[in-house]
Amino acid sequence: MNWGNKLVVVFVVFALFMGYMVYRALNTKYNLVSKDYYKEELRYQERIDRVKNAIALGDVTIGQDATTIQIQLPKAHKGYAVKGEVFFYCITDATKDFKLPLQVDASAIQVVMKKQLQKAAYQVKLNWQVGKFAFYNEQKLIVK
Repeated sequence: MNWGNKLVVVFVVFALFMGYMVYRALNTKYNLVSKDYYKEELRYQERIDRVKNAIALGDVTIGQDATTIQIQLPKAHKGYAVKGEVFFYCITDATKDFKLPLQVDASAIQVVMKKQLQKAAYQVKLNWQVGKFAFYNEQKLIVK
């Protein structure tokens, strides 16, 4: 095989490799952080204020046992009417995201059954309101 044939083979292999890479790039799924990214970015100052309100009241704790996940709001919310939502944002796969309304008991505890979630790493985003005050908290949780 002379150098001309070798050069043609190299070009053909390179073209096949580039075609394969384009094919892979077109068939790769990209999960964005949020579908409404720009809309949420405009409301970011509101989120900062909500986080400051939540920090002022105390810690939000998230725990889990074999079958449930327990979300404990600050003790100052015990006995108050709490409205809001819990968003389990799966960091690696948008199809595992899960959202539900925040419905705490008299002790300011929400219980979520693990069977509603898949085993994954989640960012738990709590957004709630008590009276005219709004609160926000974000924590990492690995559902086992």
